[in-house]
Amino acid sequence: MNKRDFLRATSAASVGVALSDVRSLFAEAAHIPVAELARDEAFWSAIRAKFKLKPDYINLENGYYCMQPQEVLEAFIGRVREINTEASYYMRTRQYDDKLAVRTRLAGLAGCSSDELIITRNTTESLDTVIAGLDWKAGDEAVMAEQDYGAMLDQFDLQARRYGMVNRRVLLPLDPKSDEEIVNLYAGAITQRTRLLMIGHMVNITGHILPVRKIVDMAHSRNVQVMVDGAHAFAHLDFKIPDLDCDYYGASLHKWLGANLGAGILYVRKDRIEKLWPIYGDKGMADTDIRKLNHTGTHPVHTDLAIMSAIDFHESIGIARKEARLRYLQNYWTKQVRGVPRIVLNTPSDPRRSCAIANVGVEGVAPKELSKRLLEKYRIWTVAIDTANVHGARITPHLYTTTGELDAFVRALREIAAA
Repeated sequence: MNKRDFLRATSAASVGVALSDVRSLFAEAAHIPVAELARDEAFWSAIRAKFKLKPDYINLENGYYCMQPQEVLEAFIGRVREINTEASYYMRTRQYDDKLAVRTRLAGLAGCSSDELIITRNTTESLDTVIAGLDWKAGDEAVMAEQDYGAMLDQFDLQARRYGMVNRRVLLPLDPKSDEEIVNLYAGAITQRTRLLMIGHMVNITGHILPVRKIVDMAHSRNVQVMVDGAHAFAHLDFKIPDLDCDYYGASLHKWLGANLGAGILYVRKDRIEKLWPIYGDKGMADTDIRKLNHTGTHPVHTDLAIMSAIDFHESIGIARKEARLRYLQNYWTKQVRGVPRIVLNTPSDPRRSCAIANVGVEGVAPKELSKRLLEKYRIWTVAIDTANVHGARITPHLYTTTGELDAFVRALREIAAA
């Protein structure tokens, strides 16, 4: 065996042995309904053991970056060493075939064709590629929400400055009574000049899951394309991108898939590829080839290769079980504080409209002050959100989070609210 094959085999074997433990664990629990398994703290403690957690605080801010399980991290480090050993030899011989293999695996996870998906660095890069790639004309309009991610709102504003297009923003209700309320809100902002509608699959600051397919159907009936921000939905919710029938979908893989930093995806429906302008020129790709949007220069290819290990870990758990556990954790703590004096939940009350993410505020306490108190007095790490109609701390538990940790968080909230 030559050195390259030895390194590749060693890296694969080290993660394979560890992942076999996870597969065995879930194989033994295959007969247990997902809702019942989601409540089994002893069972999920075995998954918690796969993560190296910092003991200084309870981490309830996994929405920004979900840490990798240790075996996935080690596989990534192994890939870095492997590429460093082979250097230019790898880059000129194996790079593109290996990247295609990862794209194909990701496309399978997303439920689309590999010629409709590319690997990017994150959701921002993915969606900004679309926003900047459309051939805007003065007077063209785009519709989005005030609660959408700032980087994309900024990119839309940049196109408005550059081309004279117009951005129309809606304000999403925090606790909608029906899907139709949301659909009608977006419908009311569409005019004959609207070319693109951006929606969040899961609103990043509240965890609100939007009725994407219903919004897409409405927009398409009016000849408006739809771009979906799936940063928090991909590998979090049980769905396939074609189920949504959207035109564009972007997501980050360092969030709920548990891949390393610097990995995301962009899906472009096949018939939309040709008319998108690439940010960076690449005469080597046809206008109809999605890879024209993916010219990155010399790229840290070990990032792409390590995605495989993250998918292995994710699939060993199973998306239905993962979603059920994450939704259970959020409902576990929100049920204990909803209706408590001075505590304000900025996440829909209908459990079908959210999963892991929720947002909570305390009347009279600014979001930054709330997050500061939670960390300094109670050793609970969160993030403050203070924008649009959302004022509170975003709370994002992960698979390794225990109900005991959430009990500590609930006690802290109640103390702050009672003060």
